[in-house]
Amino acid sequence: MDAQIKKGMLEMCILHLIEKESLYGYDLIQSLHTFFPEVAESTFYAILRRLHREGAAQVFEGPVSKGPVRKYYRITGQGEERLSQLKKDWNALKRAIEAVGI
Repeated sequence: MDAQIKKGMLEMCILHLIEKESLYGYDLIQSLHTFFPEVAESTFYAILRRLHREGAAQVFEGPVSKGPVRKYYRITGQGEERLSQLKKDWNALKRAIEAVGI
């Protein structure tokens, strides 16, 4: 699958999951690895960092574990708008492809 298409889908999936609940980065990545096993963890983290940098996701420190401080992610208002647009684009693309007969 084309890397740019996959990154767009991963972004939509990440925003969808953190819209439902705040998630620890590692747990988020592990759940998505079930559906995208070929994607490296570094790719997920790069998308999470970009979403944070662009204001679509907020990062906060969660409960302290025996290891390093855990970073949790939650969606922002800007992220909700982005997710809504990604879903509209996805549904429009699905309809177009179905109209072609694929």
